[in-house]
Amino acid sequence: MDLNRVTLIGRLTRDPEVRSTPAGRSVATITVATGRTWTDQAGQKQKESEFHNVVMWAKLADIAGQYLRKGARLYVEGRLKTRDWTGQDGVKRYRTEIVGDNMIMLDGPARSGTSPSPASSNSESSEASEGPQPVIEEEIKVEDIPF
Repeated sequence: MDLNRVTLIGRLTRDPEVRSTPAGRSVATITVATGRTWTDQAGQKQKESEFHNVVMWAKLADIAGQYLRKGARLYVEGRLKTRDWTGQDGVKRYRTEIVGDNMIMLDGPARSGTSPSPASSNSESSEASEGPQPVIEEEIKVEDIPF
């Protein structure tokens, strides 16, 4: 028995790029950044980021295009797929991608600046009227993963 399975939790590096095939099937491409932090032998904190190309098809592509935006946290499941083609220069090229089968949007609903949130509808609240609040980065813990 073989297994080709990828599971990622990361952030989108750009808005999804959605297009249609000549047959009318939707396809979305996204890039998910994942990071890791460790302490080296000298006691210095080190960081490393990886960038993963993800392709989603059909209804999942439509959902990605409608709801995902740059910076959004995302859980993606899929499989690895390597495709090859010959470039205009005659050189054979390869690209390994993740074909996304499932995704979970980990951020809450996107906030649009047009409708007031319950906190900003209170005229006595000066914090809410100062514009968008900064996004607080948080470490993802294994206990928080829903499986």
